[in-house]
Amino acid sequence: MRRNIATSIGLSACAAAAALAFSADGARAQRFENQVAVFAALDKVTARISRLEVPLNQTQEFGSLKVTPRVCYSRPPDEPPKTSTFVEVEETLLDGKSNRIFSGWMFAESPGLNAVEHPIFDVWLTGCEKPLSTRPTGRAGTAGNTGNQGDAPVTRRRPPR
Repeated sequence: MRRNIATSIGLSACAAAAALAFSADGARAQRFENQVAVFAALDKVTARISRLEVPLNQTQEFGSLKVTPRVCYSRPPDEPPKTSTFVEVEETLLDGKSNRIFSGWMFAESPGLNAVEHPIFDVWLTGCEKPLSTRPTGRAGTAGNTGNQGDAPVTRRRPPR
């Protein structure tokens, strides 16, 4: 009985390791680089939500906030959605100086995770628009990869039994 348990534990560990290896290498979805990040912005005083379409590396003001997206990634329509952007948000103070209040990644599928929460304004990512190309640009885990690695077909292997 103990030998069967040990054997089944060993096989389970082997299967888990194979699953981790598969998910860490072969299951990465490809992504599109986009030219425009789309945000929703809430003015808490007026309860008005605005749509902000901001081209990459350009700044758009919303109230006293300045929103500047640096990259915006999305997945092909046949993949599970995952839309993300790296954005910097600065607040213009009364004396005219700017104070960076947010610098980091936002995810459209989890708007509460890394949204900008300000006493008067909230800003969160809703999507990306204007893809740079009609083909994905490599694997999701490699920033700036525009090579052909993502073009190779994914080979899926079953874990040993």
